[in-house]
Amino acid sequence: MSMSAVSPKRSSLVSVFSRVGGSYHASKRKCPSSSSLSAEACDSMEDEDGTMELVQLGADRAKNVLILMSDTGGGHRASAEAIRDAFKLEFGDEYNIIIKDVWKEYTGWPLNDMERQYKFMIKHVQLWKVAFHSTSPRWIHSMYLAAIAAFYAKEVEAGLMEYKPDIIISVHPLMQHIPLWVLKWQGLQKKVIFVTVITDLNSCHPTWFHPGVNRCYCPSEEVAKRASLDGLEDSQIRVFGLPVRPSFARAVLVKDELREELDMDPHLPAVLLMGGGEGMGPVKKTAKALGESLFDERLGKPMGQLIVICGRNKSLATTLESLEWKIPVKIRGFEKQMEKWMGACDCIITKAGPGTIAEALIRGLPIILNDYIPGQEKGNVPYVVDNGAGVFTRSPKETAKIVAEWFTTNTDELKRMSENALKLAKPEAVFEIVKDMHDLACQRGPLANFPYMLTASFTSLI
Repeated sequence: MSMSAVSPKRSSLVSVFSRVGGSYHASKRKCPSSSSLSAEACDSMEDEDGTMELVQLGADRAKNVLILMSDTGGGHRASAEAIRDAFKLEFGDEYNIIIKDVWKEYTGWPLNDMERQYKFMIKHVQLWKVAFHSTSPRWIHSMYLAAIAAFYAKEVEAGLMEYKPDIIISVHPLMQHIPLWVLKWQGLQKKVIFVTVITDLNSCHPTWFHPGVNRCYCPSEEVAKRASLDGLEDSQIRVFGLPVRPSFARAVLVKDELREELDMDPHLPAVLLMGGGEGMGPVKKTAKALGESLFDERLGKPMGQLIVICGRNKSLATTLESLEWKIPVKIRGFEKQMEKWMGACDCIITKAGPGTIAEALIRGLPIILNDYIPGQEKGNVPYVVDNGAGVFTRSPKETAKIVAEWFTTNTDELKRMSENALKLAKPEAVFEIVKDMHDLACQRGPLANFPYMLTASFTSLI
């Protein structure tokens, strides 16, 4: 994209370029498209009719990528970090990646307190259910977002402008509207690429969808359909999958070696029981039920082994460690190498968190879903069950029965669900997402590489 100004203003434009460290040369040659530019900046040029084209400046600098997230659940930060790591692996120093909770750092209540509010409502889950569904109508969430913008738009603007982003990535449903308004007020829509990466697999809040984004990356076709119904064009929508950190997605694992490394029984099938980062859900009751169902009373020996991930719930870990077990059991706290524990097990029991589901699918683990958060996680249940990758039950006894059958009399179903899980998995999603963002950046016209100080004053200059 190029902008033209009549020749009499040429001297003032040259003056501006010199102040921002650019260079100006009259030239008859054509500037190559932004997608084929080398590291060197293009020159400006004057056409035969006396007009001047403004072309890329600073094309050799690293681009700033600002990822907007909030710790309302672990999935948003996990997706942000996965995107950061994929950018580094694919493009090295071409991009500077900054992950920020702009709300917490730059605004006041209630935005700077969303994490605590979310945790409170999740513990009182019916309260969260009411909040989720009552704010779904567009006229309602548009009103409260506009009210928040009236109070905090300047603070958000300060937060965004501090990092001078070339690309803004939202991985949270409340990180679209106000930042996009700020870009519009600043006249930066043509300079800054804004994309949304949705971190809910199936059912998601309508605030995820904003028609002003350059891209909306959807984890599934179901979410893409919702985006289309909410007014996004097909050109804005891409379906690549949920971003999972590269160290997990591309890990090459051998189960026998992992079991030796993790000091597990090399022969017994293993079930992984998870309660999320906070150790939520019926973990204790399910663990005790598995301790009974996986022990063969007639033969007097175990039929399987159990790994329990308690997350940050130290009380749960202490309680489970104090119990007497008839089968091999390992109690773990918060784990940063879940790819190893998943790779060493044969199935998983978890609540319907999208990140855990996406990781389990990559490892080909049949999934028993035992709980979900109303609203954004409810749709994850049919996503798993209808695709033949797992089952749903809230009963600890039923869960234990299913696992015992999978390990003994129903191994064919376990194998079939494992195959279905691998078919549903999208391990390359995060790489496809960052490559598409890179393509967007390459397609940007000359304005995209102007320094911010030039862009901000450009309208008044012309």
